Amino acid sequence: MKQSYYPMIQNNANEYTLFFRFIETYAPQGFKEIKAQDPLIQELELMLEKNQQFFFVCDLIQVKILYTSKQSTRMIGIEPANVTPYHFFEATHPNDIQRHSLGRTKLFKLANDFFISEKGSALLSTNLQLRNSLGKYDSFLFQCYLFYSEIPVKTVYLIQVHTDISWFNNFKHVYHYYIGNNMSFFRYPDEKLLKLGNIFSEREFSIIKMIAAGLSSEQIAQQIFLSIHTVNTHRRNILKKTGKLTFSELIYDLVEKGLL
Repeated sequence: MKQSYYPMIQNNANEYTLFFRFIETYAPQGFKEIKAQDPLIQELELMLEKNQQFFFVCDLIQVKILYTSKQSTRMIGIEPANVTPYHFFEATHPNDIQRHSLGRTKLFKLANDFFISEKGSALLSTNLQLRNSLGKYDSFLFQCYLFYSEIPVKTVYLIQVHTDISWFNNFKHVYHYYIGNNMSFFRYPDEKLLKLGNIFSEREFSIIKMIAAGLSSEQIAQQIFLSIHTVNTHRRNILKKTGKLTFSELIYDLVEKGLL
């Protein structure tokens, strides 16, 4: 029986179907012998250039990048043949290293789970500041689609799409975050997509950080020049918004997601 690599993509009618055509074409041969002259590759590269994107394919079990699109040279200053997983970690802004590290840990745990159970696929996405080809930091969306495959060998492949989202200026104290199987989120990012996980106002997130640092309502009120009553109202609203019973539970969840 032919293996299907995109069982959840039927309702995702957008340009990203090109990635699944790419997977369906090249996964059976282990993403080898990919030709630049292939009309599919040419169409994919045109889309990536238009969208300010590049992507790579990685064998997560071998931790080996198998193919990188040509836009990597212009966007991050690395030739496709020289792109390695280490580069992305090294080029991440110091403020985002912790989140990047947690994201990598989750990615490899998922891959390990899929490999052991011999099935599975998932989408993980977040935004990180990444050093560009000019040595400056731009905001990038990382969209990671990983799936188990038995063809040509048993492994877990990763398609990781990087999009320059410098145009989106709302990432100040909160971040985009998604992990799950809703493939409608695997698309070119718009504001609605980028706000996934972005449920707190700047004031709320500031209060959450101070609570995580061990400050009392009185201390928080003094620092941000509000009444204790107003701070306590914010605290109640934050818990109501998140559905959490305690701040310990909320802070643990945010730390686990790499958002705090």
